[in-house]
Amino acid sequence: MTTVRTRFAPSPTGQLHIGGARTALFNYLFSRHHGGQHLLRVEDTDRERNRPEYTQAILDSLGWLDIRSDEPPVFQSTRQARHAEVAHALLASGRAYRCYCTAEELQQMRAQALAEGRPSRYDGRWRDRDPAEAPAGMAPAIRIKAPREGATVVQDLVQGEVRVANAELDDMIILRSNGVPTYLHAVVVDDHDMAITHVIRGDDHLTNTFRQVMIFEAMGWDVPRFAHVPMIHGPDGAKLSKRHGASSVLEFRQQGFLPEALCNYLLRLGWGHGDAEVFSREEAIRAFDLDGVGRAPSRMDYAKLTHLNGVWLRQADDGRLTRDVLERLADISGLTLGETAAARIRALMPGLKERAKTLVELAESAAFLAREPPLPFQPKAAAMLTADACAMLRELSEMLAATEFSAAALDAALRVYAERSGKKLGQVAQPLRAALTGSTMSPGIDATLAALGREETLARLRTACGG
Repeated sequence: MTTVRTRFAPSPTGQLHIGGARTALFNYLFSRHHGGQHLLRVEDTDRERNRPEYTQAILDSLGWLDIRSDEPPVFQSTRQARHAEVAHALLASGRAYRCYCTAEELQQMRAQALAEGRPSRYDGRWRDRDPAEAPAGMAPAIRIKAPREGATVVQDLVQGEVRVANAELDDMIILRSNGVPTYLHAVVVDDHDMAITHVIRGDDHLTNTFRQVMIFEAMGWDVPRFAHVPMIHGPDGAKLSKRHGASSVLEFRQQGFLPEALCNYLLRLGWGHGDAEVFSREEAIRAFDLDGVGRAPSRMDYAKLTHLNGVWLRQADDGRLTRDVLERLADISGLTLGETAAARIRALMPGLKERAKTLVELAESAAFLAREPPLPFQPKAAAMLTADACAMLRELSEMLAATEFSAAALDAALRVYAERSGKKLGQVAQPLRAALTGSTMSPGIDATLAALGREETLARLRTACGG
C-alpha cells in the first residue's frame, strides 16, 4: 500500500498568509490521518521577490503552529539542474521540442489573438519545424508538446470531476532559453522526486493542474491525487486583506492568539464535522479528511476566532501563560519584571485568564502586578477613592495588617468587616480593588490580595489615599 505523502510549498515573497497556513494544516492533518508523511518545499525561484527574511518568517510561522515537516525542507532553487535534466529527457523522447521564437514574434502572436478576440496561446510554429532552420546563435526555449485531441480530466478530491479540452492547452515552455526552468515544470519534477501522493492546495492553482498533468504523463510518472481548497475571504466576501484585520500568521501571534486556537479555527473554516467546534490536535487528526471540505469560499470571522481563543486560554497551562505575559509586559515601560512580579502573576493566573480573550488582554490585566506605587488609575477607579472610601480603606489596612494572607482567611476577614460596618461586600471590595489595581476589574479580591502579599497591599493602600 502506498504511503500517503503531502507537501506544503510556499513561496518566500511575503509573510505566511492565513490561507497558506490553513493549506499547510490540511496537508499535515490529512497525512497524519492516513498514517503518512508531510513535507515542506520552499519554492524560492523568484529571484526578484524572494527574501531570506520571508523564508525565516514562514519557517517561524509553521514552527509556532506546530506544523512540522517529517524531512528537512527542500529548497526549489537548489534543484534547477534536475529540472533541466527532465526537460532534456522530454526533448530526447520527442515529447518536447526547441522553440526559437523571438520576443517580437511572441508579442505579435499575443497582439493578433487580442485583435481577433481569442485567448493568447502559442501557435506551435516550431513544434514540427526542422531545427536546422533556427536562427544562428539563438538559444532556444524548450516547450512540451501538449495533446491536441480529447480532454484532460482530473478527479479532484474537493472540486469533483474537472475537465478541460486539450485544444485549449498550448505548448508551454518548461525550460527558458537562459536554462531556467518554469514554475509549472519545476513543481512537477519536485512532486515526483519527493514521492508526493496528494497535492492539497488553494483552488487558485486549479488551472495549473491540467498543464502539470501533461508533464507527469509525458514522463510516464504516476499522477498524484489533487485537492483544491477554496479561498478564504473577508467578512464582506472580498479577498481577505489587511483592511479586514490581521491576515498573516505572525500578525495573529502578535495580537495575542494561541497557536492551538488559530489552528482550531482554521480547521473549522471550510471543513465540516457535525456540531463540534473545539478540537485538540489529536482529535483533529482522527477526524480530518478531505470529504468534509466544502467547495465554496470561507469567510473569516474575527469575533469567532477571538471567542475560540478565550476558550483555549482558559484551558492553557498557567506557567506557560505567565511566561508569555512577562514577555509582553517587557515592552511596557515603568514595570518591574523580576521574580516577585512573576510569582504574583503566576499566583493570580487562574483568575486572570477567566476574563481574557487574547494574550494582549491577559498581559494588560496583569500589568498592575508588576507596577510600583503610585499606580496609574483609570477614571472610574479614581472616582471610587472618595474621602469616605479612603477612611474605610485605612480601617481595612489595620485589619489586613493582622490577617493571615491566604485567600480563604482574607475572604473571611472582608466578610466580617462588611457585616460589622453594615456594608455589602461589593461596597468594600470595589474601592479596595481600585486602590490595589488602578482598575475596576480584577480576579476575586481575596485572590488579588493574596497574590500581592501583605507588605505590597499595605503600601498600595497608603499611597492610594495619601498615606
